[in-house]
Amino acid sequence: MKVKFLGGAEIVGKLGMLVENKGANVMFEYGLRLVKKEPPQFPMESPNVEGVFITHSHLDHSGAVPRLVQETDCDVYCNDLTMDIVSLLFFDSIKIAKAEGYGSILRYNDVDVKHVWQNYRSFQVGDTRSIAGLEIVAHNAGHIPGAQMYEIKGHETTLFTGDLHTENTRLTYGAKPVQCDNLVIEATYAGRNHPPRPKSEALLQQKVREVVERGGTAIIPCFAVGRMQEVMLILKDLPYDMWVDGMGKTVNGYYTDHPDYLRSIKEFKAAKRKFNPVRTSSARDKARRGQVIITTSGMLDGGPVLHYLADQKDNAKSAVMMVGYQAENSNGRMLKERGMVETQDGLMKINCEVMTFDLSAHADHDELLNFIKGCKPNKVVLMHSDNREELAQDLEGDFEVLMPMSGDYFEL
Repeated sequence: MKVKFLGGAEIVGKLGMLVENKGANVMFEYGLRLVKKEPPQFPMESPNVEGVFITHSHLDHSGAVPRLVQETDCDVYCNDLTMDIVSLLFFDSIKIAKAEGYGSILRYNDVDVKHVWQNYRSFQVGDTRSIAGLEIVAHNAGHIPGAQMYEIKGHETTLFTGDLHTENTRLTYGAKPVQCDNLVIEATYAGRNHPPRPKSEALLQQKVREVVERGGTAIIPCFAVGRMQEVMLILKDLPYDMWVDGMGKTVNGYYTDHPDYLRSIKEFKAAKRKFNPVRTSSARDKARRGQVIITTSGMLDGGPVLHYLADQKDNAKSAVMMVGYQAENSNGRMLKERGMVETQDGLMKINCEVMTFDLSAHADHDELLNFIKGCKPNKVVLMHSDNREELAQDLEGDFEVLMPMSGDYFEL
């Protein structure tokens, strides 16, 4: 089969992989790339495709799907949890595009999201679908609840990982290797290893205790999908006045509605009970006096977190605890490097303590190597990374390694 990345091969974002087989086309992912103060970036235009397979709901993998469906009327394959959450994110993208004046660039609206729902075909872990002369099998990817890898069976077997995590977390079970001839794998953390997960979790718990016991407020900016829920589970046994704010509240409800995708619905329900949701202005006033606040956005570029930062910016007893990746040009990166964030009123100096914790939902360098070895492929295609070479160096000699650029065809 012929394969071409329409985006996301040599960078993180706007991922799309086109597969051509027996005169028919199938897409894996069709995402967008978000850069602060810029309109979203999209993959290359797609030819007609019979279907698109979404591995998970994060917008860098799914955010352009409404455009693809609008243009090709293709079927959409993912599981029920992913479909619920990705729809939430589509509608939010439309809202943001209108507010920031790039709706014409986004090129999809509420009608197109409804079109996605009309073309949705439920596809769960363990299911098999036949399309374009290929059989597709879904496997757990471990990245966030609902994340799936796709095994593509044709003349040879190819595994497409999407985003991958091999370690069990409190929220979900890690991915297991799938034997294949060809492995198309993300390399986001090529060249980097995470500290031991239990150590990172214990450190977060310890630092939250320190901040609260000295009379401060712990502000924890989180991505709405996956990270907020993971942090809730890590902190659920602390005896404090704890709140959650932002879109993650809705995601919490979807996780409860789809318990089979969680490692433990019992533990997650217990975590939900410990955190008060902010649903009204009066509740937000109470949260501002709370001891622990988990809130969007994860990179501090908008959302309720900016209000909480304004409250605590000069309180030396309080702390901002960042638990996710902070992209270049994001407020989170600026806070780490310059001690300030940008607001509608200009730059705001943050004088309270700033801390960073590694709770990544991606496999690190060594975990990627172990996963690749477990899959026993002949060819390894590295994607979704601006640092693929570091992983390739450790694979050469044992595997045929491909690092295609977006727009280039290659054969599998």
